Amino acid sequence: MTKVVVFSNMYPSEQHPTYGIFVKNQVELLKNNGFDVKVIAIHEPGKGKFEKITKYLSWGMHSLIYLMKKKKSISITHAHYAFPTGMISLLGKKFFNIPYVVTVHGGDLDKMAKKSARIAKYTKRILQEASQVIAVGEKLRNDVIEVYGVSPQNVEVMSMGVDTNVFKPMGREDVRLLLNVPLNERVLIYVGNVIEAKGVMELLDAYERLRETHDDLLLYIIGSQKDQRFVGLVKEKIESKGVSGIEFREPVSQLELAKWMSATDVLVLPSYHEGFGLVALEALSSGAKVVATNVGGLPYLLKDGAGVLVEPRDPEMLAEGLAQALVNEVSRSQHETIQQVIQQHSSEVIVKRLSDIYQRNGKGTAK
Repeated sequence: MTKVVVFSNMYPSEQHPTYGIFVKNQVELLKNNGFDVKVIAIHEPGKGKFEKITKYLSWGMHSLIYLMKKKKSISITHAHYAFPTGMISLLGKKFFNIPYVVTVHGGDLDKMAKKSARIAKYTKRILQEASQVIAVGEKLRNDVIEVYGVSPQNVEVMSMGVDTNVFKPMGREDVRLLLNVPLNERVLIYVGNVIEAKGVMELLDAYERLRETHDDLLLYIIGSQKDQRFVGLVKEKIESKGVSGIEFREPVSQLELAKWMSATDVLVLPSYHEGFGLVALEALSSGAKVVATNVGGLPYLLKDGAGVLVEPRDPEMLAEGLAQALVNEVSRSQHETIQQVIQQHSSEVIVKRLSDIYQRNGKGTAK
């Protein structure tokens, strides 16, 4: 049995059930397909700077001690996010000769690596020393090759995948009744952290425009509100504009989110940047339409009419895209395109590709 050690700086806990849920989903997928997986992860967002440093140091030491003790039985390590997570895998290779793969998700290159020249240098070494780099989107793959000098044959594009047993079309009326969502209204949902970079302010402006001609429209904003300063600005704007039909919901479980995806007319993802845009894939798999910004991996995911793409930071264009999605029915060719996208990113395909990567790059079957 192949023994894989997964490192992640994000992983769910009872207190934070959606924190890095996409990593847990992939881990469970691997376990269900016969892999021996050990997870060493951080289970909650940091608060103060001192607490974050202490937490990362403790996690790093625990990880390296585990690698030292189990080095003979570990086939490969898999780091989610290049820095700081990939440093553990890099040290595991250097000290214990354990090969590793690293998945880049977007924020590690778009934000973390740009914090300082030192972090950029570490990121470059982590990526170049990896047996395989997995990029969740095409743009990220290009960045890994062009900016960080990684050989193209060592970079593979692969999303975190969608579980089509969870995210699937359900009866809209039934799930709306379960969620207490009005049956006769048209519903938009936004799923993600309530932060500026996700385009929430532009979404409010677009929604306000749409309400002028669509008085049966509702908007549900589902996600973490940990940025209290920004959330305060958002709610203040809603109140000052007198816009109705907007509700906030805390993060929900995957099973509950699947119901919301089936209950909605349109998922809207107005981000300034996205590595891949997994929620868009989950919405498509649930039968919802998607309107998203033309950034990161989204233009590749939603190409050929699978969704509606608009430019970021443009409320007027976002409103037009939403209006288009609300009015137009999905054509047969669009439906076929969407089904191809879902199949390409299905959990069955993803686990097969991961298995191939581990077998090619691991140091042999664990005893």
